[in-house]
Amino acid sequence: MHTPPLVAITRDVSPSLAHCELSFVERAPIDLARAVEQHLAYREALAALGCEVHALPALPAHPDAVFVEDVAVVVDEVAVMTRPGAASRRGEGATVASALARWRPLHAIEAPGTLDGGDVLRIGRQVYVGESARSNAHGIAQLRALLAPHGYTVQGVPIRGCLHLKSAVTALADDTVLLQPAWVAREAFAGHRIVEVDAAEPHAANVLRIGRRVLSPACFPRTHARIRAAGIEVVPVGVSELQKAEGAVTCCSLVFAADRGARA
Repeated sequence: MHTPPLVAITRDVSPSLAHCELSFVERAPIDLARAVEQHLAYREALAALGCEVHALPALPAHPDAVFVEDVAVVVDEVAVMTRPGAASRRGEGATVASALARWRPLHAIEAPGTLDGGDVLRIGRQVYVGESARSNAHGIAQLRALLAPHGYTVQGVPIRGCLHLKSAVTALADDTVLLQPAWVAREAFAGHRIVEVDAAEPHAANVLRIGRRVLSPACFPRTHARIRAAGIEVVPVGVSELQKAEGAVTCCSLVFAADRGARA
């Protein structure tokens, strides 16, 4: 059976990363050189997992631009350019849109809607969207209208105590999620097998699923043991400096199948 190649769009770390937006993380000194090294290792991990990695140039005027996931939502048929909830991030999307246009028709969220890609979790044809400070009801409604013609169901999910939905829950498999119960209610994902993060690792719920494996920050070994016990292979990657910028493994890339209509 033909397996379509996976594309991973990334962006170089901005030299102004230390001036990033922060909401739920205390500001701490960021070692820029180490952040660049870690991001390179992250890209190498994506390539080792079978992704064709594309690197966009840094945007020095946009400290958060390395977190490319927030400016677009890519499904099998189309890509939707978001309108980030932080006004400082609304100049990041143009070059990502130019890159995505090679693979998908483009749509866009319009004012007064706001939407961050970090709030959007797709599992099959079900799309969950965090009702957060960054994604409002107008943005969620627009995403629902844009994806409905392609057979997707879009459901808002309240979150608390974290920046994005994918800070609180991500997919391990089609039938399994990794969840932080302090930040999102289990009930929203009652149709799935739920693996909870270890209580000592509250930020461990963000993993990037690629096929049957997941990328996860290396600093969460207890949660990794739980994931492995659920039958999922974990690929640890060091992202400590990016975590200081309230980033994680999903937000540093947009991963999708190169073939339209094929699943990543």
